Amino acid sequence: MTPDNRAALIAVLSRAAGHPVEIAAMHPLTGGASSETWSVDALRPAPWPLIVQRAATSEPQKAGFTRANQARLQALAGRHGVPVAGVVAILAPDDGLGEGFIMDRLDGEALAPRWLKSDAFAAARAALTGQCAAVLARLHAIPVAEVAGLGLAAGSISEQWQAMDANYRRFAVNLPVFELALAWLAERCGNSPASAIVHGDFRSGNLLIGPHGLIAALDWELAHLGCGAEDLGWLCVNAWRFGHWQRPVGGFGAREELYRLYAEAGGQPIDRARAHMWEVWGTLRWGLACLQLGDDHASGRLRSIERAAIGRRVSEVELDLLHLIRHGSI
Repeated sequence: MTPDNRAALIAVLSRAAGHPVEIAAMHPLTGGASSETWSVDALRPAPWPLIVQRAATSEPQKAGFTRANQARLQALAGRHGVPVAGVVAILAPDDGLGEGFIMDRLDGEALAPRWLKSDAFAAARAALTGQCAAVLARLHAIPVAEVAGLGLAAGSISEQWQAMDANYRRFAVNLPVFELALAWLAERCGNSPASAIVHGDFRSGNLLIGPHGLIAALDWELAHLGCGAEDLGWLCVNAWRFGHWQRPVGGFGAREELYRLYAEAGGQPIDRARAHMWEVWGTLRWGLACLQLGDDHASGRLRSIERAAIGRRVSEVELDLLHLIRHGSI
């Protein structure tokens, strides 16, 4: 942030608060080619801890599911009982800060390997399966009509499969296990229409956890319209267990408990074979993300040791897919 950015941010916060606001400190949390996140300690005059997410460049806003619409969806989910950080302000073009929004900074642990291992979070882990089930049931029950105009991607399951297949083909690689998984999914996915709001990235690494469990669901940028069971399958992908592979629900819970508690909380009953399909789907989707990150580095578009290292995890995903397809679980 430049001094001008800081002054512009003070102006936005003062407008949101309705009176003058000061900024005591600002710290960058992440950075990249397309976005950046800042932790901000504001004063109004009481301490006001905030998070600012914005585009890293001054590119004009794009149509569709923009950061502004992401903030609107996050606020909507909060009104329906989904635990989220409160949205303080959505940045406007005249603010001079690019595309983004400001939200409350909540206390909690977001680093999954920490809360999955620490004794301090034992009670949280014990409660988390039921909490996640209830949160997803609430999210999937929100009428789709309420997100009209927010630019969420939509499509039948078959159309989503076609998009995933096209994404794989554009890399022009020959990965027999990915070919097998795509064919296996094509035989089973069907063509149900989009019927629910899907978080799209509901996993251990995107949960803010406190001593008693879930504080907030983070990172709504991959939200779309689809089948609610997709979120449950994604939560069970082996990559999000962070080594705690015996607990398939995010490294902390059991599948059958998740499915049962999801239905008890008002979600659609989960068919075990269908749940298995979505877990294979999510595993392949993670594999394609690894392939993308590896290609970013290898092609020279975005040289990054981190992206190269994640790209090498394609082989892990191949093993997971084979095990899932052959044995039904990991």
